[in-house]
Amino acid sequence: MAGARRSRRRDARPDHPAASRKSASGGRAPNQTPRRAVRILDALEAAHPEAACALHHGNAYELTMATILSAQCTDKRVNEVTPALFARFPAPASLASADPAELESIIRSTGFFRAKARSLIGCARAITDDHGGEVPRDLATLVRLPGIGRKTANVVLGHAYGIAEGIAVDTHVLRLANRLGLVHSDDPEKVEAALMELLPQERWTRTTDVLIFHGRKICDARRPACGACPVFGLCAWESRQAHAMGSPSASGRRKRASSTEVR
Repeated sequence: MAGARRSRRRDARPDHPAASRKSASGGRAPNQTPRRAVRILDALEAAHPEAACALHHGNAYELTMATILSAQCTDKRVNEVTPALFARFPAPASLASADPAELESIIRSTGFFRAKARSLIGCARAITDDHGGEVPRDLATLVRLPGIGRKTANVVLGHAYGIAEGIAVDTHVLRLANRLGLVHSDDPEKVEAALMELLPQERWTRTTDVLIFHGRKICDARRPACGACPVFGLCAWESRQAHAMGSPSASGRRKRASSTEVR
C-alpha cells in the first residue's frame, strides 16, 4: 500500500510525464473546486493590484499586432519595436500594403521575423478586406485571421474590448495553473477549459494578468521565490517547502526535473 501511495503521488505531479496522460479527458485537477480557485485568484489580485497587459497599445489593431509579435519573444522587446511599427503603419490598411522587406527590417529583433511579417500583413489584409478595417469582436471570427490563435484572440478581446470569451494561456499561466494544483495538463486548451470551469467569467481576463505577473515576479520556472509567495498556503506544488526553506536539495530536484517541467 505504501508503494502504491508513492506511485500515485508521483503521477499527480504537474511536471510528471504521466500528468498529461491522466488528464486526457480534461485538464481540471482531481478534487479541485471553484471555491479554492477563487481564493487563489483573490490572493493573487490582492498581492499584485498593478498586474496588467504588458504589451503597450492604444487600440485593438495595435494590441493584435503586438500580440502576434510576442510569440517566442519578450513583451519588453515587442514594446521596443512597436512604436516604429505603428508610426510607419498606423492602421490595418497601411500594414496590409506593406513591403515585406521593410516590415521585416522593423520587426527583425523579435525573432522569426519573416514568418511574423507574413502573419502581420495577412492579418491586416483580412481585417481591411473582410471586416471594414475593424478588429473583430468575437473569438470564432478572430481565430480565423492569419497569425491569430486562441491565446491572441483572448488577449485582444479581453484587453481591447473588455470581452471575456476565454482565458489566454501562455507559458506562465500553464506553469502556474499546474503548480498551484488547479489543473493537471500540459495542453493549453485543456488548461483553458478547466480554468473557465473553475473561475467566474467576469474574472477570466484578470486571471491571465495576475498569473503572468506572479509567474514573472515570484513563481519563476527555475527559481521560484516560494518563501515570498502570497498563495503559499494554497499551493499544491510538492517542492514549495524546499524552495521556501532554501534547501540545497531543491536545486538538485530542479535540475533533475528540468527536462519534464511544464513551461
